[in-house]
Amino acid sequence: MRIALYQPEIAGNLGTILRTCACLDVAVDIIEPCGFPFSDRSLRRAGMDYFDQVQYTRHADWDAFRASVDSRNARIILLSSKAEQLHYRFAYRDNDILLFGSEGSGVPLTIREQCDAAITIPMKPGMRSLNLAVSAGMALGEALRQTGQFPE
Repeated sequence: MRIALYQPEIAGNLGTILRTCACLDVAVDIIEPCGFPFSDRSLRRAGMDYFDQVQYTRHADWDAFRASVDSRNARIILLSSKAEQLHYRFAYRDNDILLFGSEGSGVPLTIREQCDAAITIPMKPGMRSLNLAVSAGMALGEALRQTGQFPE
């Protein structure tokens, strides 16, 4: 199981996700460019003392990320407020990559079309979206529960 973040815009969200993934022993793929200066210092500040405990990979762009995924036996599962399939009814697999778009614009249609599935977290009607880090935690928790991958 992995988390992939497409062009994250808010360092605090990335830091929260890195901390969550450090605690749950889940790797993170960061697909650049980011909407903030990307440095170990800024991530250490955002991710606090958990920064050294998380495995993350930076990818220069979507194509570089896709090239790294092609060698794995993995599906890319897009989390989107525009999807119809509910995240808790989706059947996750051990090697799934949960992809989250940028906070302001999500992912382009060309990237959405390359994903193996798109799922959503249900919300009250009229609400636009959940916070990125909250969404990542909710979806990751369900995926780990279904696949029995929570740390012992």
